[in-house]
Amino acid sequence: MAIFIFPIALLAIAGLCWTSWKLLQLRRKYRPLLNVDLEVDGRKRQLAALLDEQKRVQASTAEARRKADEDMKRERDAFNARYTAAKAIYDQLQNQMAELDSNAEMISSGVYKPEFDFKTSAEYKARLEEIYERQKQLVRQGAVHFGTTWTINGSASQGAKMQKQYAKLMLRGFNGECDAAIAKVAWNNINGMVERIRKSFDAFNALGTVMNITLTPEYMKLRLEELRCAYELEEKRHAELEEQRRIRAQMREEEKTQHEIELAKKKAEEDEARYARALAEAQTHLASASGAEVEKLNSKIEELQKQLVAAQNAKERAISRAQMTKSGHLYIVSNIGSFGDGIYKIGMTRRLDPLERVQELNDASVPFGFDVHGMIYADDVPALEHAIHQHFQGKQINRVNGRKEFFRLSLDELSAFAKGRNLQLELTMLAEAKEYRQTMALIEQLAAQAAKAAAPVLHKEQPASAFPNVVLQ
Repeated sequence: MAIFIFPIALLAIAGLCWTSWKLLQLRRKYRPLLNVDLEVDGRKRQLAALLDEQKRVQASTAEARRKADEDMKRERDAFNARYTAAKAIYDQLQNQMAELDSNAEMISSGVYKPEFDFKTSAEYKARLEEIYERQKQLVRQGAVHFGTTWTINGSASQGAKMQKQYAKLMLRGFNGECDAAIAKVAWNNINGMVERIRKSFDAFNALGTVMNITLTPEYMKLRLEELRCAYELEEKRHAELEEQRRIRAQMREEEKTQHEIELAKKKAEEDEARYARALAEAQTHLASASGAEVEKLNSKIEELQKQLVAAQNAKERAISRAQMTKSGHLYIVSNIGSFGDGIYKIGMTRRLDPLERVQELNDASVPFGFDVHGMIYADDVPALEHAIHQHFQGKQINRVNGRKEFFRLSLDELSAFAKGRNLQLELTMLAEAKEYRQTMALIEQLAAQAAKAAAPVLHKEQPASAFPNVVLQ
């Protein structure tokens, strides 16, 4: 019986083991299904952890972004503050530079905008005297400001004495700088001298910082006013001298013109008297003449009558010119060799022969002679000259000195001006410029000869002895 039970027990144990193993495999295979709640709880915990991590990252990112925004805002505010301060300084410097550039441009063109508008140098002198008196009064009343009361060894009077002595030193130094600037001021450094006085004013005030002593701005303004007035006084004196020279030259021109008119009148009177005598003699001979001599005398009398009328007309013209003090010729000339093409001198002369004035222009001051393009006679030639100069004012070469009568324009413009005023003007469009053109042709010829002489001379055949280092084969 026991023999049969033992195998059965073994089989039962084997079956149990196999069932257990199979169940274990099934549990392993279907464990996720069997432990759904556990899996769900685990996934929830993972999700919660991920969410927490994401929140921490977002919070950290938000904090970093907030800090970055705050830092950027602080930097932006600091930059805006620096920009505002720099922009204010830049605008101030720009305004100063604009003023300096404007003045420099005017000065480079020879133009100075005067602060005073006096007509004579005497008025400038009177203003300078007034400025001197105002400076003296300001020095007595307070050209120096004391910001602090000092005492020396407990003595206020000793402190005041020290301040006065130091103020006197500051005034002496500043006045010395101003006097040096006024002595050296010229048309091309007026702005520099103004700036020099201002810098000296700041420098001396900086020296008085410790003792709290400063020069007053009113005193600096008076010294600047003196500088400009002194400069304009010298300019006015120069202009007056130029005007006096112009008047003297005009007087010499008028005297010469009057002398020419008197000579022409005297010559016309002498010719009139000579032709009248000759005519009277011919008429006397005609009364006793006969035959062919009568015809000859009649022809002579007719010729003498014409010459007498011409002499009388010349006399009348001379008398008329003497009475008409403003009559003369407006001339239009050019000088290509000296000034270039398209530049014309438009002036006036009261000479009986206007070409004499053109010949005077051909002196040693120009390398080539002038060419005449046109002449206009006018009863009031100064008025005509003024009108044409005003009409072409924007085309004048020298914009400062209007007495320089050179203009950059075309002859067509001159012709249009003459037609607009019904003036009789025949223009020669092409300038002869004989000496200039001959000179240029000679220069070209010499250049061609020099180039020809410098060029190497090549021959088709050269003897062997001419090239000792070359072996001919």
